[in-house]
Amino acid sequence: MKVEEIRALSLKELAKQLEEAYQELSDIRFRLATRQLVNHRQFRMVKKKIARLKTLMRENDLGIR
Repeated sequence: MKVEEIRALSLKELAKQLEEAYQELSDIRFRLATRQLVNHRQFRMVKKKIARLKTLMRENDLGIR
């Protein structure tokens, strides 16, 4: 998702997206530990997605934008 699309979401939807991203990160860590992960870039992409979601949630809390 692009930042503009994420900004259009409500706070509940952002929280749901964040929860899903954490679940995805957990799955990726498990696959990495069992050496079943094919695309290692996925790990970095999901971590960035989590950071992006947290940043936008914080912006929302502070009333920025």
